[in-house]
Amino acid sequence: MNILLKIKNDLAKKVNKAAGEAVVFAADFVYPPNAEMGDLSLACFGLAKKRGENPADTARILAGKIKADKTIAAVKAAGPYLNFVLENGLLANRTIGVIARQKKKYGFNKKAKKKRVMIEFANMNTHKEVHIGHMRNIAYGDAAARLIAANGDTAIPVSYINDFGIHVAKTLWFYKNHFKKSELAEMSWDSKGALLGRVYAEATKKIDENEDLKQEVGEVMKNIESRQGDDYKLWEKTRKWNIRQFADIYKELGVKFKATMYENEFVGKGFELVKELKAKGVLIDSEGAVIADLSAYGLGVLLFLRSDSTALYPVADLPLSMHKFEKFKVDASIVVVDARQGQYFKQISKVLNLLGYEKEMLHLGYDIVKLPTGIMAARTGNIITYNQLKAGIYAQAFQETEARHKDWPEEKIAKVAKALVIGAMKFEMLKVGREQIITFDIKEALRFDGFTAAYLQYTIARINSIIRKAGITNYELRITNDIEKLTEAKEHGLVLRLAKYPEAVARAGERFDPSEIAKYLFELAQNFNDYYHSVPVLAAVEEVKNARLALIAAVSQTLKNGLELLGIEAVEEM
Repeated sequence: MNILLKIKNDLAKKVNKAAGEAVVFAADFVYPPNAEMGDLSLACFGLAKKRGENPADTARILAGKIKADKTIAAVKAAGPYLNFVLENGLLANRTIGVIARQKKKYGFNKKAKKKRVMIEFANMNTHKEVHIGHMRNIAYGDAAARLIAANGDTAIPVSYINDFGIHVAKTLWFYKNHFKKSELAEMSWDSKGALLGRVYAEATKKIDENEDLKQEVGEVMKNIESRQGDDYKLWEKTRKWNIRQFADIYKELGVKFKATMYENEFVGKGFELVKELKAKGVLIDSEGAVIADLSAYGLGVLLFLRSDSTALYPVADLPLSMHKFEKFKVDASIVVVDARQGQYFKQISKVLNLLGYEKEMLHLGYDIVKLPTGIMAARTGNIITYNQLKAGIYAQAFQETEARHKDWPEEKIAKVAKALVIGAMKFEMLKVGREQIITFDIKEALRFDGFTAAYLQYTIARINSIIRKAGITNYELRITNDIEKLTEAKEHGLVLRLAKYPEAVARAGERFDPSEIAKYLFELAQNFNDYYHSVPVLAAVEEVKNARLALIAAVSQTLKNGLELLGIEAVEEM
């Protein structure tokens, strides 16, 4: 329920009545840059033009006609702007009341007509290492799926695993010719999956040094595509290591998919499709290769088959895209991939259009993740692996938690440390827009006093501690007459911030931008901490204390809801 939207609609009616014509709408109201100016502001430029007046005169005239009531505490003209101060008791009662009723659902927005939206992410490569660059894809895709659902559509999150490309052939070629199998004896699934990433880096290095080896790799690729012989059997065995590893990572991160699809499942259909499209003239032969010439659309050339007849990504991606619309009956298909593949997805979309697929297809590209030491590259082995990242953050989180709680058992410390680790990894990937480069700094990610998940988790834990100190166990937020005791200016500001949460969810959903939620949560936590340091909660008289406990409980619930949209667990005690 969007409380502020209802209030804006009410204000629009009041302004239109005072103006004598229906020219103002809810969307015309904005938030002033300074809280002292008011809670909502209306620019009178357009209205003044229609009335043939100076905007400042229009604001002044309307301010004189609109009276304070149960919704409006004051109306003030400030130059060409009409500023409104909302009635504190009504805003607090409505906002905290809605949070108390809706709890985990607070902030969700409804749609008149739902769409089925498939979002494809976590497009991992088997036979490569999982590194922190993949974390951005996974965290962003999962958060975007949650935002789609929170804004009234049906989200269908799926994963597509690249298990059949030339990188696989390189890895298997090196593995069977240069690797000592004895090292595998005691390895876990996780370690075996990580091993293949190191093998891939070694293979790339060796092939780069000797171009003649590419022919041997090509033969391995053909053998895999034929689905016969020892190379194919080795492919079947080794891909399982990564798939098991991926499943463990997704479970650890709390990421769930409606379906997982694999490149190898679509390559056969892709080869058949290539023949059909050649017959239709959509694809053509070019110097031994098979291409789609999209230059007439300003999209260049898309290569489907190499000159040795082995497949490139479009061979599987085209039937995959068709499969999504045909099997899952989706209204829109979204793919979350590195921004550098933007041109490629435009090409795929154009080929689909030429085949008659006109439904919504969207590519959500994101920029790279860097280390403080520079750009990562799996082919050279210059990466921080997922496991290295997790271990590095865990060691620091465990140490911090243990230092704060020397009386806690190790199991409890480990549980909190794990929640901090997952929160830090995800939040660092989500707190900035997808078009921005991320430089991942482990030391900064766990700060309790900055723009971090730890700061938000700590704020929730602090609120829980305050409620426990009030002698209340199993506190349940509910609306009471005490809410009207919230008369402090900082309380009004905190309530207004809470009321803005559904708008933040809507804005984030429209833009597929989880950073909007991250920024909102940070500002809410800052508002709360400023409030708590300035206004006594437990030392207040009983009725005021009850009202303030309800307010901070509403803050806690909203912080939890926002973290849930980011796929991050709240920590009840820290």
